[in-house]
Amino acid sequence: MDAPAKRAISAEQAELLRQIPSVDELLLQPRLAALSKRVERSVVVEVARAVLADLRGRIAGELAASVVAALSVEDIEGTIAEWVERILAHSLQPVINATGVILHTNLGRAPLPESVVEEFRRTATQYSNLEYDLEAGARGKRDVHTAELLKRLTGAEAAIVVNNCAAAVLVTLAALARGGEVIVSRGELIEIGDGFRIPEIMEQSGAILREVGTTNRTGLADYENAINEKSRLLLRVHPSNFKVTGFTDKPSLDELAALSQRSGLPLVEDLGSGCLIDLSEHGISEPTVRQSVEAGVGLVTFSGDKLLGGPQAGIIAGKKDLIARVRRHPLFRALRVDKLAIAALEATLGTYVRAAWDEVPAMRMIRMTPYELKRRAENFIRELRPELPLDEVKIEIADGTSLAGGGSTPSQSLPSKVIRIASARYSATKLEQRLRRAPAGIAVIARVEDERLILDLRTVFPEQEPLLIKTLAAVLH
Repeated sequence: MDAPAKRAISAEQAELLRQIPSVDELLLQPRLAALSKRVERSVVVEVARAVLADLRGRIAGELAASVVAALSVEDIEGTIAEWVERILAHSLQPVINATGVILHTNLGRAPLPESVVEEFRRTATQYSNLEYDLEAGARGKRDVHTAELLKRLTGAEAAIVVNNCAAAVLVTLAALARGGEVIVSRGELIEIGDGFRIPEIMEQSGAILREVGTTNRTGLADYENAINEKSRLLLRVHPSNFKVTGFTDKPSLDELAALSQRSGLPLVEDLGSGCLIDLSEHGISEPTVRQSVEAGVGLVTFSGDKLLGGPQAGIIAGKKDLIARVRRHPLFRALRVDKLAIAALEATLGTYVRAAWDEVPAMRMIRMTPYELKRRAENFIRELRPELPLDEVKIEIADGTSLAGGGSTPSQSLPSKVIRIASARYSATKLEQRLRRAPAGIAVIARVEDERLILDLRTVFPEQEPLLIKTLAAVLH
């Protein structure tokens, strides 16, 4: 087959192509010469070549006149420099969360306590006794830095940490049930987020799923009748990110714990949100890890960055012999956490031991009352109004709701006071988009309800309010 003939170019296009400067010529320009001192020269060269290739393609493929303005050395230099600066810029950056969703999965879930910053500095910039027993002068285990705190706070005999709760479930099932059956209610075969499903995690562990009961009703007899010589454990999945209502039934935790004792099969509970203290007086009704341990659950798995308010982690707490079996499994090493996660978790758990709830941002936000939020909203609006265009913006304080979020407490909300904004110039959707595009240097994530922009200050740090005012003033003009 003959090769396709090259497309002929016009004399005008040929002339424009000759005007394109060389890479070497561009690298002598002041801005690019300065950039080459800040980054590897090869990066600037690579970007320059890509920009010039794009320019040649546009000349060959479009009307030549449409790219004449982009042919000056200064313009090309500017394009290359902007591209390099984008490469240098941090992709991961802070945002202002004005949604009222405390554990917003897409925004990093739980903000960490301030004390964690100092722990990061101490741990990350120096050597540490991560796996060194200072008393014995020999190799130690990284578990010790969090194990005692977790045991004290949960009542468990032992505790270990992996990199998230899905990993905790995976390694637990692999260690205790590989090749055998795991008995679980059909109503608890959930998807835990981003397409990850409990049955698929179980399959990867090598355990065999044995479903019992129905989606809405499972009795204790369903578990009892499923037990056979292949059974390895009983699994209970707490509905921290879903809820079945109506004609429903399931065994109590005490009943399953008693069955576990009678049958000799360990009871494992995936508690998910990992609540360490009773939050019912603040509007969140979630069982605590200690309640599960005291009920006789063999192992409890839960997250570090949900209601616990710490770093991403999967915590496994429970009976010493079961923890030892999980820790010996090869997957444990593959899924273990690094020194920074341990430092963050240790600092967060320390606030619980000291009962310093307000040092944990997630706890502080959950504990805020509507009265506090109303006072903050009033002060916020008082500061904002002078910055707004006259007679174009309507602002009011209204009753609203905040959410725990992050796969926790699906049907529970916190009463809140929110700020509702309407603009004569922009729709609520347009305002939300403008806020996200960070006109004042930091993106603001808000929500839209009933054609109004909604701001919930529960999830806005007080020190962020001046910048939020500046950003709102910019997008409302």
